Amino acid sequence: MKAILDRILVLNLVATTVVFYVAAKIYLLPHLGQLQPRDVLIPILLLHSLRHLGMMFLTRGATYPGMPPKFAYPAALGDLASAVLAFVAVFLVVRDSPMAQSLVWVFNVVGTADLIVAITLATIYGAPVYMGPAYWIPAFWVPSLLVTHYITFVILLRR
Repeated sequence: MKAILDRILVLNLVATTVVFYVAAKIYLLPHLGQLQPRDVLIPILLLHSLRHLGMMFLTRGATYPGMPPKFAYPAALGDLASAVLAFVAVFLVVRDSPMAQSLVWVFNVVGTADLIVAITLATIYGAPVYMGPAYWIPAFWVPSLLVTHYITFVILLRR
């Protein structure tokens, strides 16, 4: 049963990431050259500011008993750190601060690494069978975060 649930999560993660990427490829990426970077970055940073929701992996009721702590703590705390970086970056980007680009780089590298580590740890420690109601995080939320991290890298590399 555990192996089947692990595969379903991988299918959900990959399929939803593809859908979000196709949406970005159709609606956003062709227009990036005409948009101000801050006009794209602010909504992305606000979205990532909600990553404190990853703290659900530490909450009884949001996950089933037995959630591996070797997955839950790094995933939750990495999301929280990413959320704080994103939220602080919003204010720097809005003000066109000279530090904005550097902080967006830090946020994007830390946030991307956090997602890669969380996906890896979830797989290694068999976390999907314990995710319970928090299953929507890797099935829906993580794909949107991965695609918006990609978009942010595209914007940063164009600057």
